[in-house]
Parts: sequence; structure tokens; C-alpha cells
Amino acid sequence: MNSAQLLALMPVIVLTITVLLLMLQASVKRSASVAWLITGVGLLVALWACGFARGHAQQVTVLINVDDWGLLFSGLIIIAAVVTVILSRHSFGEQGDRREEFYLLLMLSVIGAVILIQSSHLASLLLGMELMGVALYAMIAFPERDQNSLEAAIKYLLLSASASAMLLLGFALLYAATGELSYSGIGAKAASAYTTNPALIVGALAMILAGFGFKLSLVPFHMWTPDVYQGAPTPVTLFLATVSKGAVFVAFSRLFIEANFAQYPGLMLALSVVAIASMLVGNLLALLQDNIKRLLSYSSIAHFGYLLIVLIASQAVGSMTTTAASFYLAAYIVSTLAAFAVIATVIPETDSNSGHSDSGADALEGLFWRRPIQALALSVALLSLAGIPLTAGFIGKFYIINAGIDASLWLLLGALVIGSAISIYYYLRIIFSMSKTDTTTSAVQPPAPQQFFSQDVLAGVLLLSVLALGSWPQPFIVFLTGI
Repeated sequence: MNSAQLLALMPVIVLTITVLLLMLQASVKRSASVAWLITGVGLLVALWACGFARGHAQQVTVLINVDDWGLLFSGLIIIAAVVTVILSRHSFGEQGDRREEFYLLLMLSVIGAVILIQSSHLASLLLGMELMGVALYAMIAFPERDQNSLEAAIKYLLLSASASAMLLLGFALLYAATGELSYSGIGAKAASAYTTNPALIVGALAMILAGFGFKLSLVPFHMWTPDVYQGAPTPVTLFLATVSKGAVFVAFSRLFIEANFAQYPGLMLALSVVAIASMLVGNLLALLQDNIKRLLSYSSIAHFGYLLIVLIASQAVGSMTTTAASFYLAAYIVSTLAAFAVIATVIPETDSNSGHSDSGADALEGLFWRRPIQALALSVALLSLAGIPLTAGFIGKFYIINAGIDASLWLLLGALVIGSAISIYYYLRIIFSMSKTDTTTSAVQPPAPQQFFSQDVLAGVLLLSVLALGSWPQPFIVFLTGI
């Protein structure tokens, strides 16, 4: 490996150095504040390194491909990690002597996500996915005294291990059929392998779809999602919904495009069925939820069903696949960050993890009168997830609909329209609840401005990001088309 390749890997190197510093700091003098500061500075430097590495983008061995697309989403997940770190200091402020380990686990998971995004080989894909996942298991169980978090971590561990085993078996079958592990090598040989031994290819693709379906919580592999979202601490739920799912989808998209999976009609039919089921089941089940974290978990199932439309239409839209998927995924990540940032701030952790109605829309009643900036940020985030104009989600759905029309995917587009119409109801239900005046409490009395200044600043920044992507998307679109 030469110096140019090391410069291309600068984000991973910076993140790794940060992990080493956290280990050294914990061994010398344990301090949650110092660990929080090291983590924040390390993530900001890694974010700068993503921009720096653009000038050195290249293939780094057969395992890693550093390109603009990978660096874009590496930057996005690092931003999501920064938001998680900011909220974690507030959420874990009273969690005893083990707070330093949380930041170490978070950094290890971010390294795994970056490797996963930039992987061009099945070996590096599995390495990144498991590094991210193993650290995430412990993050979900943090703090260890919380029975809900521990239960969520065990569920996620067992089911995720099963999904990883299915992926590994699928990759083994793919290697047996093609003799290749690199994405491009599989794409070059899979067509001839399918002619000579179709059973191996079909079995491999079925295992791979099931494995990625679990990681993205697509129907029918979605049953773990509401329980884990509800049981995990809210900052970890945010991390899971943005960093983990975003990195897995980018990795799946890379594998799908470079290995030319679109050439298999059976896989495309299966993806279409999964996409329709995810869009409809996710939105219908969200209607039944009182717990806001469970509601957003079912909503995320529907959103990744929407994203599958772009992959299914990839043969018809060509290079537009990357642009459409990138914009929608970026809009989803920013909107989800804004939503969970508000939830982590205004709903106590004991309430957001509980199954009672006070962790749902009722917990946000009168929020416009108590915390107007937080309420406005959550409202705009929910409207963006619903795809309302002037928000990032509207432009993202416009791209997906355009791709579906070009590929004549009318059944999928019908499911998207129905699912989006259903989602508007449960998103507006939360917004309406925030506008109520709570006459039984002192909700109409605003708190002291200085008490929540930092949380309001974070909510305001995320609010402006959602509106900027929706009302002035041209700079980001130009950047995406140049990738």
C-alpha cells in the first residue's frame, strides 16, 4: 500500500486513531467528559478527512473502493454520529462509571459503517458489517441496568446473527458458482455461471436478499424492528435508524449495481414483492402505534421499501439510479436525525422506552407552547418523511417516482402512493397533538431559554438542513450528478 492509498483511507485512519485515544484515555484516567470531547473532535476531524480524501479517491487493494459516492455517505454517517454523541451526553449523564465505553463502542461502529460503505469485496463487506453490528449490540444494551435495553439487544443479537449466517452462506454459494469475491468479478462471471449452474445462483441470491432484508428491516424480515427501536436508548435508536441502515443500503446498492443483479428476473420479482409489502405493511402497522419510537420504526420499513424502487428500476434509468437513491437516502437520514433529536430531548428515556401511551403523541401534547423550536423541527421532519413540498422528502420521492415512471413500474408506484397517503395521517396526528394546549399542566409556560439552548440549536440546524434540501436542492443535485 502506497502513500496515495493511505491518503485515500484518511477517514478510516482518523477514526481508528480516535479509538486508540479513547482506549488510552480510559486506561489513564476515566472521565466521561474527556471521552465525549475526544469522540466529538475525532468525528469532526474524520468529517474533514472525507473532503480531503476526495482528491485521492482510488481503488485501495481489491477490498476497498474510495470514491465520491462512498465519501459522501461516509460524511453523512459521521454527521449522524456527531448528533448521536451530542444527544448521548444528555441521555447518559447519570449512568455511573461506564459511560466511556459507550463512546468507544460508537466509534468502532462508525469505523465498521465506513468500511461497509466503501467495500468492493465480499470479505470487506462482511468485516465492516460485523464490526458495526457487534459494537451496536452492546450500544443497544447500554445501560446494562435497563431491562428493556437488554431485551432489545438480545433480540437484535440473535436475529442479526442469523441474518449474517444467511449472508455468509449466500456469499459462499456465489463464490462456488463464480469463483469470485469482488463485486466486479461476480458481475463479470455470474451470467455464465447462471447458465451452467442456475441452482447455485438462485440459492445465493435468495440468501443474500434475506440477509440484507433483515439488516434493512424489510417485510417479512422486519419483526425485530419495533421492539429494538423501543427498547434501545433514543440516541442509539437514532444511530441504528441512520448510520446502520444507511451504510447497509449503500453496501447493498454497490453490490447490486456492480454485480449486475438486475439481470435476474427472479430476483427482481422478489424485490418487487418485498418492496410492495414493506411500503404497505410498514405504513399500515404504523397507524396502530401509540409509542412514537415504534411508529417511526414501522415508518422506516416503508421508506426502505420506497428505496427499493430505485434498484428495481436501475436497468431503465441507468446512471440516474445513484442520484435518485442518494438524494432520497440523504433526505431520510437528515429528516430522521431531526425527528429523533427532538424525541431524545423532550421525552424522558423512561417514558420513550415504555409501552404506555405517555410515550406516544400524548407525551408531545402542547409542545408548540413549551418548546416551539423543538416542535417546529419535529413537525418539519415528519412532513419531510411524508413527502410534503418544500422539504427534503418531497424531492426524494419525486426522484423515486420519476425513476418508477421511466421503468413503467406502475404497481410499485401505486403502492408508493397508497403508502404515502396512509403515512400522512399518522404524521399529522403527532403534529396536531403538539399544537394542543395542555390545560392539565403548566405546558403553556415556556421554560427558561438558557436551559435548553444547546438542544434548540441542534434542532434548529437540523430543521434548516431539511428545509434547505427541499427548497434549494440544486447544489446537492449537481454534486450527485457529478459522482
